[in-house]
Amino acid sequence: MRRPSPVRILGSVAVAALLAGGLGGCKTMGDITGSLTSKSDAAAPADPRRTAEAYGERYRANPKDAEAALGYGQALRATGQRAQAAAVLEQASLAHPGNKQLLAAYGRALADNGNFQMAFDVLSRAHSPDNPDWRILSVQGAALDQMGKHQEARGYYASALRIAPEEPSVLSNLGMSYVLSRELPKAEETLRRAQATGRADARVRQNLALAVGLQGRFAEAETIARADLPPDEAAANVAYLKQMLVRKDAPRTAARGKPPVVAQDPSD
Repeated sequence: MRRPSPVRILGSVAVAALLAGGLGGCKTMGDITGSLTSKSDAAAPADPRRTAEAYGERYRANPKDAEAALGYGQALRATGQRAQAAAVLEQASLAHPGNKQLLAAYGRALADNGNFQMAFDVLSRAHSPDNPDWRILSVQGAALDQMGKHQEARGYYASALRIAPEEPSVLSNLGMSYVLSRELPKAEETLRRAQATGRADARVRQNLALAVGLQGRFAEAETIARADLPPDEAAANVAYLKQMLVRKDAPRTAARGKPPVVAQDPSD
């Protein structure tokens, strides 16, 4: 099992994904979640490498096939090939400038690679003011947070929550926004709101563990972090949490170690 790394942005985001949330392997601490979904995500088989091979064959046979490019780009992201995913989705977006699904996926891939300003700009073209997408709004907020624009980011989360009230992935992004600005009681309150919905995934609880631990309540944070993970993943996350708590720049490091989760189904 690979060592856990903070934030998949961003989800979570997406950023998270990201949004965003995990694409397999260990759960992550400090996840920023978000959400950009597609029909191909819902239909994708469990093995992302086989998915990448299948879509890759289709894409290479016809690079102008928008569906193949979308599926291939998302599968590449799922296997950690972020730079290649961004390149595929960039070319597809240039060939299909009006395809909002491609633009959304391309924006998410840019966020994966840390290109937050460009990601924000591309995502702005993936929906319209008269037909906003709460998932994209959440991812845009996560990108703004990564650029240090926390107040502006929270405006995007507020807009997303008006469309999808109490959506846990958006609340998780908002909670991590407060972590980034060191407003830890607000972060904890917001992440507990996300958890209380009954629809939160493990990443929300790991974010809550981080917010609690950063306030000095490590025993409570460890209990939260271990709640619903297999023993090996729980131990890895607790070890990672301990590392974060002894670093002076813990909140920002926890959120920058990986791009925000921006595509997680509404949690990938």
